[in-house]
Amino acid sequence: MSSQKDHRGSDSSRIVISVDAMGGDRGPAAVIAGIYESARINPELDFILHGPADELEKLVARRRGLDQRCQIRDAQGIVSMEDKPSQVMRHGKGTSMWSTLESVRAGEATVAVSCGNTGALMALSMIRLRKLPGVNRPAIAILWPSRNPQGFNVMLDVGADIRADAEDLLQYALMGSAYARNGLALTKPRVGLLNVGTEEHKGRAELKEAHDLIAAQEDAGNYKFVGFVEGGDIPGKRCDVIVTDGFTGNVALKTGEGTASLIGDLLREAFAYSPLSRIASLLALTSLRRLQKRIDPRRVNGGIFLGLNGTVVKSHGSADATGVSAAVKLAFELARSGFGDRLAARVASAAEASQDGGSQKDVKKS
Repeated sequence: MSSQKDHRGSDSSRIVISVDAMGGDRGPAAVIAGIYESARINPELDFILHGPADELEKLVARRRGLDQRCQIRDAQGIVSMEDKPSQVMRHGKGTSMWSTLESVRAGEATVAVSCGNTGALMALSMIRLRKLPGVNRPAIAILWPSRNPQGFNVMLDVGADIRADAEDLLQYALMGSAYARNGLALTKPRVGLLNVGTEEHKGRAELKEAHDLIAAQEDAGNYKFVGFVEGGDIPGKRCDVIVTDGFTGNVALKTGEGTASLIGDLLREAFAYSPLSRIASLLALTSLRRLQKRIDPRRVNGGIFLGLNGTVVKSHGSADATGVSAAVKLAFELARSGFGDRLAARVASAAEASQDGGSQKDVKKS
């Protein structure tokens, strides 16, 4: 592919995703396999791949037709999982991660995707893409399997910053509801604030303050605030967006992933216990596969960095081809919906409304 100056190129129907090919634990082969899966399903999708050109060219050449859909940007440096964010901020230029974000910054691609070091990716994203005006702390949002009709709930923050004051939690509510509208097609998402109980007198002082702020912005933010929610509501159907600080959200996320893995292991052990149970597993094979698909974290792989001048999707570091494909699918859907521009309009409107003490009705579509 020839170099493009606009992320849609000369063909407005094309969507370009910038991909860090070197960030994952499984190496670039898994990343290339994942984008190939996505390329076959979405013919209007193109890629800019970042990493050592010689290595990537060989991997791309093994996938029929993929070279026609990819640009390769040579980047010899690699950000490891052990690298400290402060080190990467000082010495990260020339790495595949830095190059990936530069393509979004330059407008060549709409969304960046990386399986790399989360802390380093967030640090580089903040210095290369910058925060949206009005955003104090960006957040990482994830899709959590739920009992709701859409099948998932949005939860944020899950680890961008362990701190969050009342104003930050309000920003998370606004950004999370914008994501739910564009990512889950919900007209008016229900927002809940995670707490140790649903009673209004419970929780820390900043949570009580955030409760009032989020409630006051309900109309301007075009969401329905359901008040405090508990841990059991994260996969439930009481709300669509769960707002919390990064420390609590990350603990909840890792606990949920560990529990899903445990359930899968226990089911396999149970059905392998005796000849009769193995026969039962064959009879229940269709249902078991459906359950596995619902709880498989690879199929909802991808945390979204919200609050930046550009959209960044963070894939699991251990993602295989299925996981990478899921992250690219999410990036593609957000790019196609114009999510980045809509989120920027939503945050700007909220900031103006909070300054003026009023609200703007013309951005309720975002």
